[in-house]
Amino acid sequence: MKQPSLGFDGFLMVVLIALMQVALIWALVVAPADATQGDVQRIFYFHLGSIWPGFVAFFYVLYGSIRYLMSRDAKWDRRSYASGQVGLAFCTIVLVTGPIWAKPTWGVWWAWDARLTSTLLMWLIFLGYIMLRDYIDDQAKRERLSAVLGIIGASMVPFVYFSTRWFEVQHPKPVVMGDADSGIKDPNMIWALMLALAAFTVLYVVLWRRGTELAEADADLSDLRLRLSALEDEA
Repeated sequence: MKQPSLGFDGFLMVVLIALMQVALIWALVVAPADATQGDVQRIFYFHLGSIWPGFVAFFYVLYGSIRYLMSRDAKWDRRSYASGQVGLAFCTIVLVTGPIWAKPTWGVWWAWDARLTSTLLMWLIFLGYIMLRDYIDDQAKRERLSAVLGIIGASMVPFVYFSTRWFEVQHPKPVVMGDADSGIKDPNMIWALMLALAAFTVLYVVLWRRGTELAEADADLSDLRLRLSALEDEA
C-alpha cells in the first residue's frame, strides 16, 4: 500500500514544531540571563520574535491590498484578510509581552512614547480592518474599504520601526540593524533570538496558509448559497 505523502503543509508543521522546541530551550535554558535585567529579559526573545512576523503579515496586507485595487480580484482580498488576522494576533502578543517586560525593567507597565503609542495605533487600525467585515454587507464595497484601510495600517510599520531612531523614547534602541553600541553580544543570546524569529516566521506561514484556505472555503460556500437562492427563486 502506498504511504500517504506528508505534503508541504505537513512538512511546515514538522519544521514549526522542531523550531519551537529548540527556540524555547535556547531562550529559557541555553542563553544566559541578562547581567542587568536577570531572567525577566528572556521574554525579549518572544517579544521581538513576534513583532517581526507581524510586520511581514502587515506588509503582505499592503501588497495584497494594492493587487486587489489594481485587479479587483477577490482572491487578493481574502489573502490579505488572512494575513491581517495573523498579523493582528502577533501584534497582540507584542502588546501583551511588552508591559510584562517593562514593569520590572522600567518600573511602569506602559509609557506613552512614540514606539508604544504608534504600535497601539497600528493594532487599532488592523482591529478595525478585521471588524470591518462584520459591518458592511456589500462585498465590493467591503473589499475596497478593507484594501484602503489595510494600506493605511501597513504604512504605520516603518514609523513603528524607526520611531526609536527618530525620537527620544523609553523603549530600548534597536537590537537588529541598530547602532554600533546597541544590540546583543553574547552568541547564545543571538542564537536564541534567531531561532525565535525563525519559529515565529514559520508559524506565520502556517497560520496564513490555513487562514487563506478557510477564507477560500467560506467564499465558495457563500457563492453556493447564492446559486441555491437563485435556483429557488426561479422555481
